[in-house]
Amino acid sequence: MAPARRLVPDPEFHTSAFIEDLLSGQVVETPAGKHFETEKLYASHQRHGSYEISDLHELPPDLLTALSDGAIADSHPTQWAFLDTETTGLAGGSGTYAFLIGVGWIGPEGFRVRQFFMRDYDEEPSALHALNELLARFTVLITYNGRSYDQPLLETRFTMNRARTPFSRMEHLDLLYGARRLFKLRLDNCRLVNLENQILGIERHGDVPGEMIPYLYFEYLRSRKAYRLAPVFHHNVLDIVSLACLTGVIPEAFRDPENLRARHGMDLVGMARWLRMSDRLEEALRMMRRAVDLGLPDRHLFRTLFDAGSIEKKLGLEHAALATFTDLTLSPNPFRAKAYEELAKHYEHRERNFAMALECVRAARRTEDSETLANRQARLEKKRQTAPRLLVPQALSPALTRSPSPEPEHPDSDVSNDAPKHPDKP
Repeated sequence: MAPARRLVPDPEFHTSAFIEDLLSGQVVETPAGKHFETEKLYASHQRHGSYEISDLHELPPDLLTALSDGAIADSHPTQWAFLDTETTGLAGGSGTYAFLIGVGWIGPEGFRVRQFFMRDYDEEPSALHALNELLARFTVLITYNGRSYDQPLLETRFTMNRARTPFSRMEHLDLLYGARRLFKLRLDNCRLVNLENQILGIERHGDVPGEMIPYLYFEYLRSRKAYRLAPVFHHNVLDIVSLACLTGVIPEAFRDPENLRARHGMDLVGMARWLRMSDRLEEALRMMRRAVDLGLPDRHLFRTLFDAGSIEKKLGLEHAALATFTDLTLSPNPFRAKAYEELAKHYEHRERNFAMALECVRAARRTEDSETLANRQARLEKKRQTAPRLLVPQALSPALTRSPSPEPEHPDSDVSNDAPKHPDKP
């Protein structure tokens, strides 16, 4: 029986148009037809920006556990496949083709990337067949925005070709989710090309803009002159190598947040919010305090202090929460009214000091009025009439009796939608 795939000379395409003159690769024949493949090795001694390629092979098997919420519990890095596609359109759908599919993997010799290219639409079945064979070697798929784009697109292409998809048996980690949680407060955007610049120190020169790639492929189909496609192959390789190196950086922060070496307080805040969502409140509180000590812009500082006070309250650290909320009432900020309200709740329910609670509510209403505060004030006034009078603590009375300074406008919410959109993908 003939082997499933073999390298063959191809008389149908002029060599000067693409194969030998532009890229080191071969036409590959499979039971589904022919397509073109090329492969590149980043040797272990090489660096990709600030990251050592040799470090990829040493990544711990449990690296992805926390970021995947336990779905990838124990998987050696050699079982990970890093995938990225270049397509004929950015919208997806049954009419969009992945004309170039790149897959990278880690080995003892370094990091290797294989690219599957269809020189025309009729080569898609062969390219998908070879992709399926390669992915059978791996158990984990790692992408960047691939959960929303690359994987659904390829699943559609497999379905259209009446072929079985390889993804149902693989765990999928979309690194975009972790990148957004960690860096969205500091970076203007979390596009892969921006992360590789800010985190890995890579500056691309002469790179193909992602939005131009479909047009370059259509031009190739018309002219059969592929010299303008060569940068697209390089763009795809860079995306995959950067994805692998960032996988060595981002999940480690979630795996061991206590030892996160961050130079920016906003990165710590992003991690703290993830820890809070994961109900790891003690760790989240410590991370927020580290972020405050490291320094934060005002628009993040006041929310972080309020979140820290809320966690202290939930953990039963009443004195710490009281101090935090009191600090927030001492200067104009978007969370001043909420801090007054939290103080009112404390004095009403914990200390039964209705006079103090009432003063806090009044101060909150002078800062930012609401129906909820008005109802709380009415209830406290009734309670105060029947309860013994307690004095307002002298240390807090000046903050409660003076008129609050004008509040700055609320900043735009810094909590972005976790549902990734394709523009994050370069």
